[in-house]
Amino acid sequence: MRAIGIILAGGNNNLMGKLSNKRAVAAMPIAGCYRAIDFALSNMTNSHIQKVAVFTQYNSRSLNEHLNSSKWWDFGRKQGGLFVFTPTITSENSYWYKGTADALYQNISFLKNAHEPYVVIASGDGVYKLDYNKVLEAHIAKGADITVVVKDISPEEDDIKRFGVVRTDDKGQIKDFEEKPLEAQTHTASIGVYVVRRRQLIELLETAAAEGRTDFVTDILVRYRNSKKIFAYKIDKYWRNIGSVDSYYRTNMDFLKPEVRNYFFREQPGVFSKVEDLPPAKYNCNANVSNSLVSSGCIINGKVENSILFKKVYVGNNCVIKNSIILNDVHIGDNCVIENCIVESRDTIKANTVHEGKEGNPKIVIEQNLRYTL
Repeated sequence: MRAIGIILAGGNNNLMGKLSNKRAVAAMPIAGCYRAIDFALSNMTNSHIQKVAVFTQYNSRSLNEHLNSSKWWDFGRKQGGLFVFTPTITSENSYWYKGTADALYQNISFLKNAHEPYVVIASGDGVYKLDYNKVLEAHIAKGADITVVVKDISPEEDDIKRFGVVRTDDKGQIKDFEEKPLEAQTHTASIGVYVVRRRQLIELLETAAAEGRTDFVTDILVRYRNSKKIFAYKIDKYWRNIGSVDSYYRTNMDFLKPEVRNYFFREQPGVFSKVEDLPPAKYNCNANVSNSLVSSGCIINGKVENSILFKKVYVGNNCVIKNSIILNDVHIGDNCVIENCIVESRDTIKANTVHEGKEGNPKIVIEQNLRYTL
């Protein structure tokens, strides 16, 4: 493909609450065995983009560990590959990334040293499948300066006010772009995927930096919406952003639906992730599991219903787990009840305890881990 890829995975999101205290949002576990960034990385490799950069910053250790081998996404190659960039102290700059445009500008040498004529920029917190080749073809056919991938979002799907909202004309050109509006005028939201010509992106970033502007959406897309040809590329397939506790919970729960599982797990192209050497899940004689995803390394002794259990979860005797997400390496003692909850990774849930959230308002459970010492 005639493009390089950039994945923006460095931000923090206050809407994630305590879930983002340990990791970047792009490193959040999804669907039992994936991380959020796996979907963007898989889209890149499935679109035959051979050179991809990931920009990390906030709580990046977990994300860096996940990306320590590029072979899982087929980026272990002589030409191109996977590059991970963090804020770097130089003689001219000692700041962290002050915004998405600033993150791109601080790594502008990556853009200048590339030879591909186009750049695909994607967010690391979206769960979706997309062929970026089709976006690039539409970008070239319309003679666009920038192409923004958008999706119509109904109020039942998500809160439109969390996203950038666009208004287009009959030809698909964006006439208005409003970032996180108080009152949304349309239900067409940007999903955080952009295609732009590489040389033009360099010029836009250098202009923004010279003027002290740091945000790609506000200082480039919104600012140039009337002077540049910015077009929308609309998708109608599954897409979710996990940038809030509620959306993270609902996204994972979507994978309990057969049509969503088939779309991501069985329809080509596939979604790739780092694989760990773990034994298969073990169901003991008292286990009772229904409509749930149970990952490798789990040991089940109780009842699990409409839930997702990530890797290495132990469920004790007589436990009842309903409508919940149990993250990696959690030990649940005997006789526990967990309903409508998200249990943080490496937790130890003491025996005979009850944790219950409300439907539509999941409770985040973080307990002291008694199995490890500092």
